[in-house]
Amino acid sequence: MTSPRDESDDATCRWAVRLEYDGSRFVGWQRQASGRSIQDVLEAATARLAAGRPVPSIVAGRTDAGVHAAGQVAHFDLPRAASERLTGARLRDALNFHMKPDPVAVLCAARVDASFSARFSAIRRVYRYRILNRPARPALEAERAWHIRQPLDASAMQAAAAILVGRHDFTSFRASSCQAKSPVRTLDRLDVARDGETVTLHAEARSFLHHQIRNLAGTLKLVGDHRWSVDDVAVALAARDRSRAGPTAPPQGLTLLAVDYPEDPFR
Repeated sequence: MTSPRDESDDATCRWAVRLEYDGSRFVGWQRQASGRSIQDVLEAATARLAAGRPVPSIVAGRTDAGVHAAGQVAHFDLPRAASERLTGARLRDALNFHMKPDPVAVLCAARVDASFSARFSAIRRVYRYRILNRPARPALEAERAWHIRQPLDASAMQAAAAILVGRHDFTSFRASSCQAKSPVRTLDRLDVARDGETVTLHAEARSFLHHQIRNLAGTLKLVGDHRWSVDDVAVALAARDRSRAGPTAPPQGLTLLAVDYPEDPFR
């Protein structure tokens, strides 16, 4: 764990929090001109602990509307006076109290060094994409998975996923609005597995492009229903052209599972 900074001359103390949330009710993590964001909910709660003073937050992954999180990480700087009476457990409970009844919860909180950044200190992000593969429409999981009626060949999807692992130019799999300076990313893991009626994609990388996982999921679905071959995916990757890959899968199947750091701030 990173050691807390010496606060003797500082006006603030930096905190990291791990969050879970249901993204189906929000416009995404980031504050928007219209609609409610998860950032709005968290920062309204932190302001309550800072006597109404705005407390900006930085997040590890700016999830889109409808995307969920089980292990999102954010950091913010609270006034020193407020921090002196807080432990990680007390901060967790106070934020959770102020965020009720929104489906956003702090799982744990910890003081961190001023150099810690939820975004830039991260070394790995882990996502899961779930497909409910059955004829009947979902009632319980309508906002937790992409419903596909026709049978999917998960083995073929896994074979196609294997060629996407590694360092590539992922232009074909990023949103046209993506602001990343480079389309090159190293995909450390992309696995596809079936468990009963659920087909799950598991993706890991240091960072992802905007919509990258959803575009990968939409492309692998074409392989799963045998409209595309494994070779078609290789051609799409080499084309470096978004129009040559598959559609963008819907957001509700995607969950940010975890964010890893060189030292776990919550240990």
